[in-house]
Amino acid sequence: MLPAVVKLCCGISYPHLRSMAGLQRRAVAVIGQEITHLQRLGQVQPSMRAPAGLSYSEPNQDEIKIVPANEDQLFYVQQGQEAMGKALGILENSEGWKVEIKEKNGDVICSKVIPGAGKVFRLEAVLDASLDELYDLLFVRVEEMHQWNPSIQHIKVLKQFGPETIVTHEVSAETAGNLIGQRDFLSVRHSCKQKSRVFLGGTAIHLESFPPQPDFVRAEDGPTCIVITALDEDTTKSSFTWLLKIDVKGWLPKSIVNQALPRAQLDFTRHLRRHLSLR
Repeated sequence: MLPAVVKLCCGISYPHLRSMAGLQRRAVAVIGQEITHLQRLGQVQPSMRAPAGLSYSEPNQDEIKIVPANEDQLFYVQQGQEAMGKALGILENSEGWKVEIKEKNGDVICSKVIPGAGKVFRLEAVLDASLDELYDLLFVRVEEMHQWNPSIQHIKVLKQFGPETIVTHEVSAETAGNLIGQRDFLSVRHSCKQKSRVFLGGTAIHLESFPPQPDFVRAEDGPTCIVITALDEDTTKSSFTWLLKIDVKGWLPKSIVNQALPRAQLDFTRHLRRHLSLR
């Protein structure tokens, strides 16, 4: 299993990875290093169960175990890496993008239709935060996101495989003006961190131990990706590119969904800026 994953990360096994360039090549260079350390360093896997009613109990120290890499863990790592590769491939393709929204502060959202996948949205912005700050907020401390983003009711890390791959359960909040309504998401999230760039990728997954909840419509995200790049002229600022693809499920008209998703991106960025301004 491990050699196969290494081939995947190095772009050997799949033609679409062999031909990639730019952002994808930079991400794959880091991914390849991760796999070589999986067995040597072991993985941290919180043993967490979600009881009925979506209430969670924090794990005790004796519930968190250091375990060696195995095929189950490598499966989740591979899912996250593949999602990141697909999302970066969409971002790399400059053809077919249509401007949806231009904000006065310079934020721009574009969209394009991917054959067989539907409509995706790309937000581009510049944030007053360093690369490390944004990585910490959006990945390391993802469970705290509801504290500054009122669009989220909670995010919980269900599984963690080393520092780069996590499985999360997210529930959106019931907020005024939410055209889509409350949804929950079960996702694998993967990160690659470089000196001047961070890649955060993810996609929906299915867990028999965590089926859809009766109180929510389970939406599916992915492949999604956030690319954070430090600005050369000012290390306290970062460019922020976010590719969003969500199947919200349910019976909502596409026209409503296609209006709501780019607005959700703008709302997220606004809440993030507000939080950064308070530090």
